[in-house]
Amino acid sequence: MEIALVLTLLVIAVVLFATEVLSIELVTLIMLIILASTRIISAEEAFDGFSSDFIIIIASIFILSAALQETGILDFVVVRLVRLARQSNNLMLFMVMLISGVVSAFMNNTTVTAMFVTPLVGLSKRINQSTSKILMPLAFASILGGTCTLIGTSTNVAVSGYIAKEGLPPIGLFEITGIGVAIFAVGLLYMMTIGQRLLPSHHDQQLAEEYKLQKYLTEILVNPDSPLIGQLVFASDLTSLNFRMLNIIRGKDNFLPDFRTRIRANDILLVEGDLDNLIKVKETKGIQIMADAILSKDLVTDNIRLGEMLVIRNSNLIGRTVKEVEFLRRYGLVVIAISRHGENLRTKIGSIQLQLGDLLLVQGSAHSFEQLRQSNNLALLDEFQPILFKKRKGIVAIACFLIAIVAGSMNLLPLSIAFLLAAVCSILFRCISTDKAYAAIDWRLLILIGGMTAFGTAMENSGAADFLAEGIVNMMGSFGKLAVLAGFVILTVLLTQPMSNAAAALVIVPVALRTAAELNADPRAFAIAIMLAASVSLVTPFEPACILVYSPGKYHFWDFIKVGFPLTLLLIVVIMLLVPVFWPM
Repeated sequence: MEIALVLTLLVIAVVLFATEVLSIELVTLIMLIILASTRIISAEEAFDGFSSDFIIIIASIFILSAALQETGILDFVVVRLVRLARQSNNLMLFMVMLISGVVSAFMNNTTVTAMFVTPLVGLSKRINQSTSKILMPLAFASILGGTCTLIGTSTNVAVSGYIAKEGLPPIGLFEITGIGVAIFAVGLLYMMTIGQRLLPSHHDQQLAEEYKLQKYLTEILVNPDSPLIGQLVFASDLTSLNFRMLNIIRGKDNFLPDFRTRIRANDILLVEGDLDNLIKVKETKGIQIMADAILSKDLVTDNIRLGEMLVIRNSNLIGRTVKEVEFLRRYGLVVIAISRHGENLRTKIGSIQLQLGDLLLVQGSAHSFEQLRQSNNLALLDEFQPILFKKRKGIVAIACFLIAIVAGSMNLLPLSIAFLLAAVCSILFRCISTDKAYAAIDWRLLILIGGMTAFGTAMENSGAADFLAEGIVNMMGSFGKLAVLAGFVILTVLLTQPMSNAAAALVIVPVALRTAAELNADPRAFAIAIMLAASVSLVTPFEPACILVYSPGKYHFWDFIKVGFPLTLLLIVVIMLLVPVFWPM
């Protein structure tokens, strides 16, 4: 009965993670409550994962990564890339992948990708190169670079913590560096050769044309006898027909309305609405349709401009609707359209919940755009404006990071204490403020990892891990240990599509450890192979690092399959060839 309950919960979790009907942390907590309430795990076991040292390691790395970003070190590096770009685009691509891969070996790959996206979009515009030729390689390099050290990804740290709980020695800081470097090198070589030829070349278009705004925009002339006269713009009859007011042309002035603006006679209203309502409004008394389609020049004047904003990691706008954010009041901007995974969303924009990687087409004054450059919630995809390099604080932040790595790798301090000390020092030396340090931590990820660790315990306590292990051995054991390991690697790659990498690994590892025991194989080899497999699944753009580059790179879903599927197969082969060499079974 317990086995059936645990496996049923697993299936439900996979479906909910894939559909995102509920947030991943809420799904995780609900599972913990059910498992603890049914006594499959104790209350202590339910929360063991949250009190583990690997949670401290992950949180500390988030803070150290933010401290390095705050000091402007990576922006300093990007400025140097501009010089390389003038020499050779291939050289620049190689250096972008190399630098992002090396950095992500010690930092979260999503953080590294987010740091580079905005500068590289600006750089691409400066050298007139398609962003699609550089952003996917950036994301792939950041992901693969994380396989080079224990702290390269949260998945590595989580698996290490789990096998330590099972009585195996934790994974060393540089234990996987040999195979990680091989994985990264194969990925780099592939993207510089075959991958580069498969990458699309999406040339920049006028923003209004790109979002197909002319299909939905029109100009309305307010006649002197119109009932609209005197009505507040955002509470007018047009608003009740689901039209959104973008601009008002009043005489020689072209301006953005606010919540106090009232409609006057002879105003020309630039509005957006669907075609059905456009037909209805044509019959309205007192107004005159000027045009059913307009060009981007009507949206841009000397003082008003269009721009693209990327919803970045840890933005407090994620999960909130456009209406709740109140862009006009908060930022002085109007959201005209939203691009998500290549789909332009403009129907009832106010009710759309923002997600990581959403690309917003916004309109506002030049002053509003300049102010938004300092926002921690949105990244302006425009000409790159580097953060002032704070040399002294930058050196301190790097020193804290390096000292933690040395102290942890040489066992002078436990790894968790070494990185916690480094994070605390970065705050004490004012490399980052306390508020920004808290904001830098991805609490959703910590809840997910802590909860899925407890789920692994539930699979053991209920006997589900043994049940699945016996089934796998009976079905594939006759083909040998390597074949069974290959089956687990492929299953992990497939499971990372609907689930996060860490969650997928923590679901598979308990079963793999039991299977290794049944086969008299080294359980460490199985655990590390699964851990690496969770980081090389590049078939679809569901990895957060890929989500961040999807819209800015103007990619389509098929682009990731075309480029990422051959690379994923290649990396699976690398794992299967090298894991038995480094960790004989």
